[in-house]
Amino acid sequence: MPNSELMPIGVFAQRSGLTSSALRFYADSGLLPPAEVDPVSGYRYYGADQVTRATALRRLREIAMPLAAVEAVLDAEPAEASRLIDEHVAKVLGDAVAVRQKAVLIKSSFGDVPSLPIAALKGPVLADAIGQVLTATARDPGMPVLGGLRVEATREAVTLTATDRYRLSTRTLVPAEPAATTWAATVDGDELRGAVSEIRRSVLVRVEATPHGIWLRLAGREDQHCRLLSEEFPDHRLMLSSLPEVTTRVTVSKDLLLRALEERSGHWLSLRMTHRGMNVLAADDEHPGSPLPATVTGQELRISFELTTLYPAVSTAIGPDVMLDLRGPDLPVTIRSADRGDLTTLAMPIKPDHSA
Repeated sequence: MPNSELMPIGVFAQRSGLTSSALRFYADSGLLPPAEVDPVSGYRYYGADQVTRATALRRLREIAMPLAAVEAVLDAEPAEASRLIDEHVAKVLGDAVAVRQKAVLIKSSFGDVPSLPIAALKGPVLADAIGQVLTATARDPGMPVLGGLRVEATREAVTLTATDRYRLSTRTLVPAEPAATTWAATVDGDELRGAVSEIRRSVLVRVEATPHGIWLRLAGREDQHCRLLSEEFPDHRLMLSSLPEVTTRVTVSKDLLLRALEERSGHWLSLRMTHRGMNVLAADDEHPGSPLPATVTGQELRISFELTTLYPAVSTAIGPDVMLDLRGPDLPVTIRSADRGDLTTLAMPIKPDHSA
């Protein structure tokens, strides 16, 4: 007779989320042997202390981990198990990128898909611009376009724009050669991120458009392909054109401001601008201490932000200084480089009660 503390395979299957057939497979493979097997009926019984291992096994298989790797994770110490899982995820992601690229080549072999030359850009400059602007994207299953990069080309310039509704970042690039045509579309942000390292190593990148994607033709390297998103990009131009006049302007050292942001605790903070400089205040802090050296013109102002909104906007600015154009405590702030105005980020403040 089985131990009364043991549970039959059907009950254990419900507890662990594994089917009875899966439990038999894992028992036969040695990953999860039953605690006891009835010698007459062959019926399998499991202990309550095996539920944790069974649940972990199920979750590892759900991320397509091979059996050998699953066994290594289950038998490893926590730190080593985490490393093995990270290693597996990196391999899966790498394989997915390779499959996607191969799929593009396979599809192109079915027939000549015409491509439209858009622009030629310096690779390192384009890579930096993509990285800077994509900090303003978000993963939102309901609005996948928030994870995309809007690309707009004219003969004079190529403009990259992204927004997560709390930030809007845009950068304008001068083509290495005059753009061939006027064109606009939204490109998948994750695929662009995956292509950045190759773009950075190419002296010149020629951008060509197809009906469903863009080709990045790289000098001396394998060409990269990124999908276009079909969803409509938010009307950022209307928002930019409707912004009221700037009432306060601040120029401050980028490094000093970042350091002050890093030193403040909490999820949100306030900036207080006076003609003596800028104070960075933690939550409910009414004793600001010494202000950061800053040039402040216009009205004195206090404004609050989520740290996760303000910090990336400042950190991606170009050059040693940033310029903040403020319009009031509840209106978007424009953050740009004081010496180069081609990278601009709008950051949405929060209300004094810390709501968006």
